[in-house]
Amino acid sequence: MKARPIPLDKATPVELGCVRAVCLDIDETLSTAGKLTAEAYSALWELKNAGFIVIPVTGRPAGWCDHFARFWPVDAVVGENGAFTFYMESGVRKRLDTPGVPADRHARLETLGRRIRERFSHAKWASDQAYREFDLAIDFCEDVPRWPEKDIDALLKLCAEAGAHAKVSSIHVNAWFGDYDKRKGLEHWLSSGAPGLAPGQVPAWEELLFVGDSPNDEPLFEAFDLSVGVANLAEFLPRIQAPPRWITRSPSGAGFAELSRALIQANRARSGSRSSNNG
Repeated sequence: MKARPIPLDKATPVELGCVRAVCLDIDETLSTAGKLTAEAYSALWELKNAGFIVIPVTGRPAGWCDHFARFWPVDAVVGENGAFTFYMESGVRKRLDTPGVPADRHARLETLGRRIRERFSHAKWASDQAYREFDLAIDFCEDVPRWPEKDIDALLKLCAEAGAHAKVSSIHVNAWFGDYDKRKGLEHWLSSGAPGLAPGQVPAWEELLFVGDSPNDEPLFEAFDLSVGVANLAEFLPRIQAPPRWITRSPSGAGFAELSRALIQANRARSGSRSSNNG
């Protein structure tokens, strides 16, 4: 039987004190019911001001990620489930594409889209589809009545039979062609020298923590020893074979703020311990 995550407040300062970078999903991890609350946005700034590297890793589209990279207190943004990374350099927004994207992806996505519409007459693309470059996002509860679980499962099966990757987020099913996912996108940015970070600032893998809320975050739950689910992840645990190590008491943005406080407290405790030892 797979282990279930334990409450975040059971994590020790030693376990959290080694974290230098926070990688986070956005929808229903940072946001709450589709809104970015003042509490969650403040938690982003508090992490940044405390010296943490902050990296959203999201299924949201290129058009949105451009905004995140420019206006949020973040160091880079991995978008469309790992297809690319946006970052700022000398005030200019730049991009790094992840290897493994097929040249014929647009034609294959168009064919897949027709098959989806033929099979599911009620299917609608996500409202942000126009801003996507690499995938199809099928809305199953953001702006439409929630789909039955059997329809979501049937959609995943159809995508797999077409040779596409398909992942369930908290609001969409994202489908794409290519050998990449959230983990590979983040790994490619790091192995490329983490452009956007200052020299000497690149964190080691074991210094990264990931927080998410849904099955499309599973590659990163599995990849990181330090991984956290916000409380609303609980409804998706039956779909997840590799759950995170910890889970917050609060859901969505409040859960992210809970994690932010725990990390900052652990960082202060570590700094205090170092100062004491040096004294």
